[in-house]
Amino acid sequence: MPDMSKVELYAAIRQDLRAGLSKRAIERKYGVGWRTVARATESVLPEPRKEYPPRPQKLDPYKPFIDEVLRADLNGPPRQRHTATRIYRRLLAEQGMTDVSYQRVSAYIRERRPQLRTEQTTARRRTERLVGAAGFPLVKTLQDFDFDANPDIDPAVVRALAECNWVRDGLALCLIGDSGTGKSHLLIALGTEAARAGYRVRYTLAAGLVNKLEEAADEQRLSRAIGRYRGIDLLCIDELGYTELGRHGAELLFQVLTEREEKKSVAIVANRDIAHWSEIFPDARLRAAIIDRLTFGGTIVRTGSRSYRRAHSRSNAPTDTPR
Repeated sequence: MPDMSKVELYAAIRQDLRAGLSKRAIERKYGVGWRTVARATESVLPEPRKEYPPRPQKLDPYKPFIDEVLRADLNGPPRQRHTATRIYRRLLAEQGMTDVSYQRVSAYIRERRPQLRTEQTTARRRTERLVGAAGFPLVKTLQDFDFDANPDIDPAVVRALAECNWVRDGLALCLIGDSGTGKSHLLIALGTEAARAGYRVRYTLAAGLVNKLEEAADEQRLSRAIGRYRGIDLLCIDELGYTELGRHGAELLFQVLTEREEKKSVAIVANRDIAHWSEIFPDARLRAAIIDRLTFGGTIVRTGSRSYRRAHSRSNAPTDTPR
């Protein structure tokens, strides 16, 4: 085969064919087989090279363990980070590794450590961007929530919600209880967990959402306004029921909920039980439709009437020490 690239070979074969040279003569001239001549006749460019899977290495079974150690090192004190020697010794003692040299382990660690550091930085920046885009008015986390201050809230239910499976499945969440029972704290904290899990979240007050929709309707751009919420994975609506929305406002809210039904999640905070939502949505038919959108397949968390704020402030109040 002549010293030329495959593209050049294909071009030369096609040129010889146009000049009237037979395929057999071309095979002898370039020292190639009939398949190469046939492919050059069919296409100007040669077929792409086959990509073979990487060969398995003896270190492959131990890479997940090494990655786990290196990820833990990223969040630990610098002086406690593992050296390559320490990781190698742990592989021998804990993983039973016997057929991999120290040089191979050390080379993998040198390559993998900066990669994991870059992945962590990228993930942190994306999380910060998603949490910031949610528009939460305050920073509230589940770690800061004092479940002892309100025994009506089941910690197991809240921790299950923090796994965000309901967001993934496009289900609804209703947090219902009196004022000051920790509903908004849980709404923001669970919304933050969803944003940290990579979901797009948006926080809004119920009255503010309705006002924006009414303005959009007056300006003949309601469809565009509702469409802005279409790409949001979790819509957090706070303070539903603090003000009466009116029939037109309820109809607009219903349109948003219908647009998201079983596709995207919505979480609401209401200070009145569902049985008393006639005070929020006077129209019976519209009220029934909204309740159906918010409760079908979803989760209802009742926070009761015990004041979370008062109990939490008492538990955090400094005690007088006797002199």
